Amino acid sequence: MKISDWSQLDEHIQDLQAEGLITATFQRLEADRRNAVLDAVLAEAVERGPTTINIKHVAKKADVAIGSLYQYFGNRDNLVEFAVQLCIRYLVDEFKSFQPYLLKMPIRDGFAAYLTGGLEWSRMQVGLMQFFLKAAYQGDPNMAEKLVRPLGTVMLDTVRQMLLAAQQRGEVRQDINLEVSARTINAMMIAVGDSLLLPYLNIYTQVFDSKVQVDQLTQALVKNILDGIGPSS
Repeated sequence: MKISDWSQLDEHIQDLQAEGLITATFQRLEADRRNAVLDAVLAEAVERGPTTINIKHVAKKADVAIGSLYQYFGNRDNLVEFAVQLCIRYLVDEFKSFQPYLLKMPIRDGFAAYLTGGLEWSRMQVGLMQFFLKAAYQGDPNMAEKLVRPLGTVMLDTVRQMLLAAQQRGEVRQDINLEVSARTINAMMIAVGDSLLLPYLNIYTQVFDSKVQVDQLTQALVKNILDGIGPSS
């Protein structure tokens, strides 16, 4: 994705400037130059993880001098924090962009797409997702609140909204506890998805091996969920 395709970018940039992470010099850049810098920061963060970005690589990708980056961000700490904020906002906005499509699908197809589509997307964002998963499982309190909670919140809300839409279509019973069901289903999806993304986690969960394929797991998980919450036959 190119920064210029990110419809919410200007709103985020204004917020990050108000937080002191970018300078007035950066704000005065022409749009093409500004977007080149933003593309470079995001590309480097996706590749390496936002806290380990290499300033020289960012400068090379953006075709600007290293000194210019310091003029735009003030110091390396600001650049790193900016990269973290840019990444989480990007992740949240990307996830939210899938919601309208998932809500329109029959719940069986929607849950399957939620899991398999999320896996496919995650594998395209290797460095960024490794960074996110590391933050999620290593328990750094700062990263947990800054990075993990916002994405976790939008993931749970997506499942909640999918269930509500399915209820309105008569695909899910009216008597289920919507909040408890959403949290349980979201947790199951995360357990399966993360085990596929993190082989070391799969050693514990043993979700899959050479005898079990991803599509089999997806079908079984969705069937078990719907057996519990679907209309009574």
